[in-house]
Amino acid sequence: MLLTVLGIVAFAIGLLLSIAFHEYGHFYWARKFGMRVPQFMVGFGPTVFSRTRGETEYGVKAVPLGGYIRIVGMIPPAEADESARATRMRSFIAEVRGQAQDDVRPGDEGRLFWAKPWWQRVVVMSAGPLHNLVLAALLFTVLLTVVGTGVITTQVREVPACVLPAGAVTAVAEDPCAVPITPEGQTCQAGTPGCALPRESPAAAAGLRPGDTIVAVAGQPLEPTAYDSWTAVQEGIRSSPGRPLDLTVERDGERRQLTVTPIPNTVYADPTDPTEGTTTAGYLGVSPVPELARQDVAAIPGYFAMVVTGAVERLVEIPERIPQLFRAAFLGEERDPNGPIGVVGVGRISGEVFSIPELTTLQKVSTFLQLLASINLVLFLFNLLPIYPLDGGHVAGALYEKARSVVARLRGRPDPGPFDIARLMPVAYVVAGLFVVLSGLLLIADIVNPITLQ
Repeated sequence: MLLTVLGIVAFAIGLLLSIAFHEYGHFYWARKFGMRVPQFMVGFGPTVFSRTRGETEYGVKAVPLGGYIRIVGMIPPAEADESARATRMRSFIAEVRGQAQDDVRPGDEGRLFWAKPWWQRVVVMSAGPLHNLVLAALLFTVLLTVVGTGVITTQVREVPACVLPAGAVTAVAEDPCAVPITPEGQTCQAGTPGCALPRESPAAAAGLRPGDTIVAVAGQPLEPTAYDSWTAVQEGIRSSPGRPLDLTVERDGERRQLTVTPIPNTVYADPTDPTEGTTTAGYLGVSPVPELARQDVAAIPGYFAMVVTGAVERLVEIPERIPQLFRAAFLGEERDPNGPIGVVGVGRISGEVFSIPELTTLQKVSTFLQLLASINLVLFLFNLLPIYPLDGGHVAGALYEKARSVVARLRGRPDPGPFDIARLMPVAYVVAGLFVVLSGLLLIADIVNPITLQ
């Protein structure tokens, strides 16, 4: 229990520091460009601690699920030709605009966010997410080159003597290769039609043994502990159904050349989505040895690109996975381990990692760093979405303002001035409402039906 609490607390502290570093990115550049920043807060809700230094109040709030800095003049004043006809929407926008103007004091005229050049606003609003990207890159670098990350090596752990159909009833037998079965995996009487001993596995037939290390596939050299080497082995096997494939293995300090012929096997085209249909892939019949291993500095760009690609794919998939998340939260359906997970769920996994006695201290540190680095990567990608009120929405507004100004100049027309982001406030509230609903759904699912390492 103590280790579990330690893991959760460590993740909470890491998350708070990540949020603070994000907000510091905004804060530093806002101050650099002369903007007035009256508040720098980590968290939401009631203030737990605060202290004012200079013109800024620094503080920590009770709910550690975000943070903010308050920059004076985020919303421009009403335009001279803005309609005064009273509608509910215009009244709402006018109220928001008035609240923003309440922060403006005499002498702030040159320190307002909206009055600064467009490129300064882009820098200020993108600096927060970029700080998360820098922190993610730093954590992944330490993880790969100093601590080591869990990889699937190219060392062979097991070589089954025969090939059993999925769900074969003889899989638990003392010698399943000596029991006749049907193609469906049921036991049968030797000599009857469709009954035979299981086929020898291609790996065993080629002479592969447990302890062998595959160092080359089809002439392509492999680093046994590189993060992507086993993937290269899998791709070579899967792409060679019924065709010879050359392997170079190291056994007892000597290298040997083996030729294997993977047998055709019907598999799901996408293992995480059975609806994508099936395809034919090669099957060899080996299982690898997992290990914690350090990587060369040269491997960092490729590894980071792989992680970023995976994170983008997961973010894009969130809308289509929400129905399953709802069923898991309220209808008792099994939670999709590849589905979205909230901060509470990640904290729970961190606690679970710390409490597993089979893991070494280095393995626990490695997993914790990977969780924290992944959170920072998600914060970077999520906050740069061009949706108001996210940071990316402000960036998009400033870029649109510049593009509008360029078009007006090319047409010989006067500069239309700053983009009035107050008109997007209704959209901002809708987006914020959707985020609150999703966060609540994730919170419920993470509590009643959590994703665990088991």
